[in-house]
Amino acid sequence: MTARETRLEDGKSLFCFGLGYSAGRLARSLLADGWTVTGTCQSESRRIELAADGIEVLVFEGQAPLADAAGLLARASHVLSSVPPPRDGGGEGVGDSVVALHGADIRAATHLQWVGYFSSTGVYGDAGGGRVDETSPVNPSSERSRMRAVAEAEWLSLGAHVFRLAGIYGPGRSVLDQARDARARRVEKVGHKFSRIHVDDIADVVRASMAHPDPCAVYNVCDDEAASPAEVNGFAYYLLGLEPPPVIDFEDAAKTMSPMGLSFWQDNRLVDNRRIKEDLGVRLSFPDYRAGLRAILAAEG
Repeated sequence: MTARETRLEDGKSLFCFGLGYSAGRLARSLLADGWTVTGTCQSESRRIELAADGIEVLVFEGQAPLADAAGLLARASHVLSSVPPPRDGGGEGVGDSVVALHGADIRAATHLQWVGYFSSTGVYGDAGGGRVDETSPVNPSSERSRMRAVAEAEWLSLGAHVFRLAGIYGPGRSVLDQARDARARRVEKVGHKFSRIHVDDIADVVRASMAHPDPCAVYNVCDDEAASPAEVNGFAYYLLGLEPPPVIDFEDAAKTMSPMGLSFWQDNRLVDNRRIKEDLGVRLSFPDYRAGLRAILAAEG
């Protein structure tokens, strides 16, 4: 099922910690179904943007608790967090900022029908190109992924549904934008592929979970076809009718990559997405990057 087929009951209310790109797309789809959406963001400019869509938003940077959090949660039937770990990791013993500040409030809100948390497939670490599913061990290879794993465990202790997201793309955030600016490099590392997911398919998966709650369930959220950046970026240039740049060997490209850029290449795994189909009945609107990029380009006119 897609979001258009998963009609959720009117009159429900979502409170979302971190109304970023993915959570914001979900929020707008719920608003269209008659839901009330409130939540937090990190900046005043983002608050104004969301308010224009009818979303009541508070600025929350994760350093101090929200005023009257209990009152805010009392108005919600569903709670989602997409707040990431600290960019610098945070070190041993540092957990999720939302759980640290409001875990007790969420635990006390026994009326909540559903709690969710956006995590990352990065918690699996390196599988040497092998397949991982939700039963595979969590074995993060970077500090940031280690913090994701810590946060996951904390949210699971609250009965949350955990969504391990692959690389996210969608309107305004795709290789089409990079290709137009000639920034989409075609880097190739033999045997290395990446999983990805269209932002609207993330919303569909979350909506399906809301319709069929299973507290403490974990879901891999990715499309059906992992692919190399050289392949995906080359297709973006093709769609735009632009001459693609030559393929660059990873060893040569790595010489000019930032530490953050290099970190994306240290893990190699194929992510299994069967659970979202078998347990939630999800049918992806964009089962591969070709369908997703074509749809984005068509929507741009």
